[in-house]
Amino acid sequence: MADETSTPPPLPDQPAAQAARSAAPAAAPAAPSAPAADAGLGVDDTGVPRLVGEVDDIGRGFLSALFDITFSTFITRRLASVFYVVGLVAIGIGFIAAFFGGVIGGIRALWWNLGGGISLIVSTVIVAPILAFLAVVVLRFVIEAVVALVAVAENTERTARNTDRV
Repeated sequence: MADETSTPPPLPDQPAAQAARSAAPAAAPAAPSAPAADAGLGVDDTGVPRLVGEVDDIGRGFLSALFDITFSTFITRRLASVFYVVGLVAIGIGFIAAFFGGVIGGIRALWWNLGGGISLIVSTVIVAPILAFLAVVVLRFVIEAVVALVAVAENTERTARNTDRV
């Protein structure tokens, strides 16, 4: 339990908005009395940087990025979660089909081959979940690898754009 007689932490010397304005780059003009001027600084009134630029535009312009024939805009990072969910659903459907198909086939096989039917049921109960788990792991690895590759490409492009050419 916290000590009830403890003193609160000391207050900062200046408000966050004032500290953000004083720490902003000199190129960004700011009027100290106008809150709209902070929007140009990329910080809000608490001094926390805003998401501006490509990160801010993740949900915007998807169709224009989709039909960009120059491939200057990447959509892979935007669609990674969609592909993951679709992959999980497909793996789930495949697991259910394989599991019930194997169990039903094992039950059918019990009529003419008792050992074969039991073996099929047991192997289905053991192997199908393991294969489904491995499929989820592989799906995640592949999507993470593609997203990482696209992130490297985006960062390389940003670095090339920001590098001074001599």
